[in-house]
Amino acid sequence: MVITGLVLGTALGIVMQRGRFCVTGMLRDISLAHTWRPFTALLIVIAIHAVGIAGLTAAGSIQPEYDLFPPYAVIVGGFLFGIGIVLAGGCASGTWYRSGEGLVGSWFALLFYGLSAAAMKTGALAGLNSWLRSKTVGLTTIHGSLGISVWWLAIPFTALAAGLAAYFLRSESTPVSLQSGWKKPLHLYTAGVLVGLLGVIAWPLSAATGRNDGLGITSPTANLTNFLVTGESARIDWGVMLVLGILVGSFIAAKVTGEFRVRVPDATQAVKSIAGGTLMGVGAAWAGGCTVGNGMVQTGLFTYQGWVALAAIAAGVFVAAKIWLKPSLQPELSLNAPVLAASAVTVPSGLREVAPTVFALDTLGSVCPFPLIDAKEAMNELDSGESLRIDFDCTQATESIPRWAADEGFEVTDFHEVGDAGWQITVRK
Repeated sequence: MVITGLVLGTALGIVMQRGRFCVTGMLRDISLAHTWRPFTALLIVIAIHAVGIAGLTAAGSIQPEYDLFPPYAVIVGGFLFGIGIVLAGGCASGTWYRSGEGLVGSWFALLFYGLSAAAMKTGALAGLNSWLRSKTVGLTTIHGSLGISVWWLAIPFTALAAGLAAYFLRSESTPVSLQSGWKKPLHLYTAGVLVGLLGVIAWPLSAATGRNDGLGITSPTANLTNFLVTGESARIDWGVMLVLGILVGSFIAAKVTGEFRVRVPDATQAVKSIAGGTLMGVGAAWAGGCTVGNGMVQTGLFTYQGWVALAAIAAGVFVAAKIWLKPSLQPELSLNAPVLAASAVTVPSGLREVAPTVFALDTLGSVCPFPLIDAKEAMNELDSGESLRIDFDCTQATESIPRWAADEGFEVTDFHEVGDAGWQITVRK
């Protein structure tokens, strides 16, 4: 029966890769882009989880267990995890599916995520983990504290998520899309619905194997790491098959759509990926889960752990974004500096003039969200009527850059693929 974990994980990996589904970006955009539009996709997942799990529980199909709330571990762990996912360039599930796209930086993050999570759960740091998580308060679920049925929370929350989704769908601009038909990426809200449904299905499938839980990334990743080190076959459970399935599904989706290519990070990003992965493992172990286990499942159960952890993760993302997510262009240099020749030359700001009033920005090798951050910074230097040509190989930017252009009212005059997992887009101000 554990094979069902691989099947469901493969479906989840395909959905996440095609929907560019990344909780890191959803939280990051609240402060960087000042929009709640992407975050609403996470609310959709939580709402479907809430209704689905409540229904399965009422039907007697599953029996969720609730641990006592350890506030210090959840707050500290969630905050560290939030910092880690910004450094690594993706959350726990995002790191798994981006590994399937060929991002070597995600491979580094995944390796150290698994090692640090295993050290916290069963290794040298297990005592430290147990010490902080043992400091609990007598709380489990919000509805339990209020003495009400979970439906009094699930139904209004679902209505809120649906209302926000409808609002943003009515007001959003339509970006230029490079792909069509089955190759076209899923709308983020469609991906949210599918992730939520798969999360509900995961519960009875996992329970049938003796694992009383739904979607989860941290414990399965730690178990896989322990298996690779010790060879203990008992570590290979439904959850391990789930995360392996995410990798397989993402690879399949990326390969058939021409979005797979091995991309090696520079030294700076490699160090950030390693540091981020380490913080992810430590933080998720302390918090009792990641953006999936806490941010989707425990929130859907309306536990204190889930909602406090999500808030702590968001705080970590906010702080890390303010510190590290800055344009790589030199802001003090002006695009209007003297041009030395009529042919394409390098201008002081780091852009290249490739044609009259057309300037090129090379972001190849940059991970999300840096292609968009640099594009915004470069566009600020351009005058009306001038164009910015952006070369990038970040899969997520195939959606974020065209959507930014549409929201700002910029015209996309060209958008095409450049080999496997490479793109070029020209935007006129």
